Amino acid sequence: MSDYIIMTDSSCDLPAALAEKMELSVLPLYVDVDGRKYVNYLDEREIAFSEIYAKLRTKCPAKTSAVNVNDFMVPMEDALKAGRDVLYIGFSSGLSSTYDAGAMAARELSERYPGRKIYTVDSLCASMGQGLLVYLAWKQKQLGRTLEQVRDYVEDNKLHLCHWFTIDDLMFLKRGGRISGATAVVGSMLSIKPIMHVDNDGHLIKVGTARGRKASLKALADQAERLGVDLGIQTVFISHGDCLADANYLADIMRARFNVKEVVISYVGPVIGAHSGPGTVALFFLGRER
Repeated sequence: MSDYIIMTDSSCDLPAALAEKMELSVLPLYVDVDGRKYVNYLDEREIAFSEIYAKLRTKCPAKTSAVNVNDFMVPMEDALKAGRDVLYIGFSSGLSSTYDAGAMAARELSERYPGRKIYTVDSLCASMGQGLLVYLAWKQKQLGRTLEQVRDYVEDNKLHLCHWFTIDDLMFLKRGGRISGATAVVGSMLSIKPIMHVDNDGHLIKVGTARGRKASLKALADQAERLGVDLGIQTVFISHGDCLADANYLADIMRARFNVKEVVISYVGPVIGAHSGPGTVALFFLGRER
């Protein structure tokens, strides 16, 4: 069986130590905050995520920068030159052009290296939903599965990767054009919190609301009860927009209600956090459907 690497991009929002343990190749993406461009490394070597969120709280303008085909070419080609095949699991094409750039690079390199294999999967996932899918792929690799078997596993399971979010600051949804200014103002006054998820096309959509912060966090757990499969034996992922206490609150609910043994908590990284804002909390698990 040929050796292969699993590659992803930094919108996976995995903890740096876990990504290192998994020996992932992680392409860093970019975020522009207050007119300065930062590289989104998982280990925060360029800027701490807490500092990014501090800037966002002061209403600094933020936007993301697209990667291009050449950004992917170097790490992919390095692996191929070393005699290793590549499986790239990318950020949802419904939210970013990142996957398309990676797929284009893979097609070009496949022509240059006909003796090697390079596959790509559009995860249709975001943040630690993408991260959880990559983690599950790595677990399959640890079991000795071939490159093709892992690729097929990811394809077969990506639409069972449930993403449920709540966003604390409605003004960030207003800036992104997802709600009107009037809705944001009234909702903020009434402490209305949106409940959102990533659909089968990889788009972030609003599906409901909750009144108050704790109610919104409990609503995420309610979705896990509705959709989850064997939650007690799953590894559940939770990401947060610089609100660790709220992430821990949700983790405690998951442990108490579903006897979840393993919960991985990490930041919503700056690429997605630039759009969702501080106070975002997201829950990721495998379910019957998204």
